[in-house]
Amino acid sequence: MKNTVLIWLAIGLAGFAFLPWHMTDDGLFDPVWINDGNASTGLFSALSGQWWLAPAGLAPLMAIAVQLFVQAPVRRARITLAIAIAGLFLIALQGMIIVRAGPRILEWLFTGEAALAGQPGMGAGAGLCALALLFVATVSISQSGKGQGDAFVVSTIGLIVALVGIFVFFPVMHILVRAFEVDDGYSLTEFFPRFFSADIWGLGCLFGPRSCGVAINSLFLGVMTGAGTTLLGLSFALIFTRTDFRAKKLLRVLTVLPIITPPFVIGLALILLFGRAGTVTEFVADLFGWEKTRWVYGFWGVYFAQLLSFTPIAFLVLIGVVQGVSPSMEEASQTLDADRWQTFRYVSLPLMRPGLANAFLLGFIESLADFGNPLVLGSGYSVLSTEIFFSIVGAVADPAKAAILAIALLTLTLSAFMAQRIWLGKKSYATITGKADSGQNASLNPALRTLCYATALPWAALTLVVYSMIIFGSFVKLWGYDHSFTLAHYIRAFGVDLSSGRLTGVAWDSYFTTLTIASIAAPLTALVGLSTAYLLVRQKFIGKDAFEFSTMLSFAIPGTVIGVSYIMAFNFPPIELTGTSIILIIVFVFRNMPVGVRGGIAAMSQLDKSLDEASITLGANSFATVRRVILPLMGPAILAALTYSFVRAITSVSAVIFLVSAKHNMATSFIVGRVENGEFGLAIAYSAVLIVTMLAAILLLQLMVGTRRLRRADRVQQTA
Repeated sequence: MKNTVLIWLAIGLAGFAFLPWHMTDDGLFDPVWINDGNASTGLFSALSGQWWLAPAGLAPLMAIAVQLFVQAPVRRARITLAIAIAGLFLIALQGMIIVRAGPRILEWLFTGEAALAGQPGMGAGAGLCALALLFVATVSISQSGKGQGDAFVVSTIGLIVALVGIFVFFPVMHILVRAFEVDDGYSLTEFFPRFFSADIWGLGCLFGPRSCGVAINSLFLGVMTGAGTTLLGLSFALIFTRTDFRAKKLLRVLTVLPIITPPFVIGLALILLFGRAGTVTEFVADLFGWEKTRWVYGFWGVYFAQLLSFTPIAFLVLIGVVQGVSPSMEEASQTLDADRWQTFRYVSLPLMRPGLANAFLLGFIESLADFGNPLVLGSGYSVLSTEIFFSIVGAVADPAKAAILAIALLTLTLSAFMAQRIWLGKKSYATITGKADSGQNASLNPALRTLCYATALPWAALTLVVYSMIIFGSFVKLWGYDHSFTLAHYIRAFGVDLSSGRLTGVAWDSYFTTLTIASIAAPLTALVGLSTAYLLVRQKFIGKDAFEFSTMLSFAIPGTVIGVSYIMAFNFPPIELTGTSIILIIVFVFRNMPVGVRGGIAAMSQLDKSLDEASITLGANSFATVRRVILPLMGPAILAALTYSFVRAITSVSAVIFLVSAKHNMATSFIVGRVENGEFGLAIAYSAVLIVTMLAAILLLQLMVGTRRLRRADRVQQTA
């Protein structure tokens, strides 16, 4: 433990002495910052007049180094913990008190030319010092006997709590506090009448011709979407794992297509297929003589689009859970004279409850947070996400109203979260233990197999039609009007000058920027999400329930609100990130992290704790146990987290639209700009290229992660 503290002290001192304490305009790897007075090292800045950097960065590290000579381990750990916490507090305090314009408060303390000039946001040096103090604090906590003395577990908890606090709570609080804002300040009494207004919670649609409030509309749509996507996802998972369906590979591609679709494309495709002048609508009207309708606009159109969009999420969560059900239990049930339906009903299905609950929760939250489909197809059916969007970017911006609506949305999310916890209870769902498990899962009875086929296959056929139309639209001059074949859209977007090898297409810059940022964000998202799942399932610590809900916070709030809150929080010291690629990576990591968390929880709930105990008994520490025992059994959850985070980093638009810059433009922002200019062919062509790119990436991820082998039969087949 003492050696670990010394290593982190050395890292912190190196950051203070050799890295820029403040943000640099040209980047950390550009040597220009060395001669930049505003971006010099912490040591040089402290000697040059910014004296407050010494007590914030250098003093705590030196104090910890001195007291390491204390002989009593527990006393040394407690003193080290106190100094580390004080150092973290001082770093945060100096960053928040002094901004670019100078000191905010206590101006009399800060005199001289350096103080008058103020300071920019924190840079690599400050970040490394803070990280070193954080890990010194967590190691000291474990050394003092807390957390069962496991430094890895305590350090992981401390790191994730710090990250969630900085990049979830800190920005969200900036916008939620606006809910209490009035013309002359803040008022608590004004909040409640506005929050409980009929516009939000009204039930007029149930008792008369009036419409319901936006929260009730969102609740009804969310429940329907969560239930529908869970049933569809379960049908696909059962077909993949319990039947001999021949076209499984094609079906697998169709199940992931909707999740890799850029924004507005599904809505646009549904309009051109089922709108009043859509292809299917006109065909049916001519064939049967029916009157053309606008059914696709409103609740049913939004619900239809969300089923297409979010079923893959449920499938990615459920396929690993269905695979994890022990065949021995099913064989025991059949040995006791239960038929295949009774085995599925009373044995298999109850063991899938964590996956079903998590799939429903993700579908419900995705429906609440989705604003692309309601924006395109909602018409008169208003939901919370669109109302928040128009409250922020409408003709009359009203951030206070947007904040109140965001709190209403969080209320629905918290209610769903609590209902899920109550339904699951404290039962054990572990089916994967350290014992060998031979055999194969029981096949479905004919009635259930027919029901799965009848549910999933029409949905897959419709998905195939929708995406065929999307590809078709990229090769015609103007989809819906002029169907003359052309390659002009692809040439304009991704043209290449063969003579010089120069990329002439207008989309290349945003394309490469998007792939780079998504490739960095995806593994970070999976790492943070699955680490959080490990802590929630395997560890006990104070405030675990509150911590679990906090991980869902950024996922529950619409991306529009997240984007605005990030601008409010990170546009000025102590953390200035707007206009950089870092803020895009961060928003993707913490916006998509909950999928990794929920998938990891569902998968890890099936891994018996005896596996961990056996590994630790044999002398392995927690890190080795996670790396060599748990991770190999978490293949589906890892693949789901990597796939979803990579895809969402490419297809997300609601948060990104506020955070992109001229230097770091994203594909979705480019597509939205083309749609606004009426260049639908170019937007669809770009979307088609992104779909192909994401399919190739998903297949590559599948090869890299591989498949887990849980049964003896799997190993025999693999060997053969």
